[in-house]
Amino acid sequence: MLSRKEEKHASFSERWPRITKFILSACAASVAELVTFPLDLTKTRLQIQGEAPVRNYEDARRGTVPYRGMLRTAAGIVREEGVLKLWQGATPAVYRHIVYSGVRMVAYEHLRDSVLGRAADGSFPLWKAVVGGMTAGAIGQFFASPTDLVKVQMQMEGRRKLEGKPLRYRGVHHAFVKIVSDGGVRGLWAGWVPNVQRAALVNMGDLTTYDSVKHFLLLNTSLQDNSITHSIASGCSGVVAAVLGTPADVIKTRIMNQPRDEHGRGLLYKSSTDCLFQAIQGEGFLSLYKGFVPTWMRMAPWSLVFWLTFEQIRRITGITSF
Repeated sequence: MLSRKEEKHASFSERWPRITKFILSACAASVAELVTFPLDLTKTRLQIQGEAPVRNYEDARRGTVPYRGMLRTAAGIVREEGVLKLWQGATPAVYRHIVYSGVRMVAYEHLRDSVLGRAADGSFPLWKAVVGGMTAGAIGQFFASPTDLVKVQMQMEGRRKLEGKPLRYRGVHHAFVKIVSDGGVRGLWAGWVPNVQRAALVNMGDLTTYDSVKHFLLLNTSLQDNSITHSIASGCSGVVAAVLGTPADVIKTRIMNQPRDEHGRGLLYKSSTDCLFQAIQGEGFLSLYKGFVPTWMRMAPWSLVFWLTFEQIRRITGITSF
């Protein structure tokens, strides 16, 4: 705690450290999101293609699109919809990361430094890092679920247009209003369970791996707390996050994109477990890793851009390294 005299002359980051960290996390995440968003759009389209229940759903039967792979899907979007469509849904994606990354980063640091606690040598035990990462990710994603829902819905508007279906939304604001009018406020949290499950797994890969690898390198090698160490740690975190998060991401995307009745109930899946079983039974186990390549190709540069940006702006603003 700062004394009144110290508080008077303290900087904003010293007086409001958590708010400052939230803002810095949101800024770094927004930069990373905009740079890598086309890969996220490609990944989402891949995860929806060939969906078994859709093939049997009468309204969507004639709109089935053959599976095309990552590069052909991206090229098809550019050719059929235009280059700018690679960023369709980017606005709610940035909104999502302002909430999601801001909350998860502040929550993880608070859990690490004040709740779970470091070891005597300054290290953070792996089991604590796992608990902290999963908890922080789940909390952040729960608050960000409405923006994630809108992002997924907006990303699929281009495909609906090509299939001859009417567009559902005129923009981000209209999407929020329509979802609330159709399913109530609860409709904004459609698919929140697989959403939170995915976020917990992804953050076990991202936050836990980055923090553990970075401090392992600092404590056991001659590497310094610089961009080289940050790059190595972020590279490891991107791989682990993609492996752990892709199956949950596939389930999350399908549940959030499914058609709904007038009460907001899904017409294709009863729950995330039902979606999991239908995917495996109808398309095989590997269907859970649809979009893995673009997921990893997005998570790797996203993680790199985010962590490098985050560490640098923390240093510039006088906050200690993560």
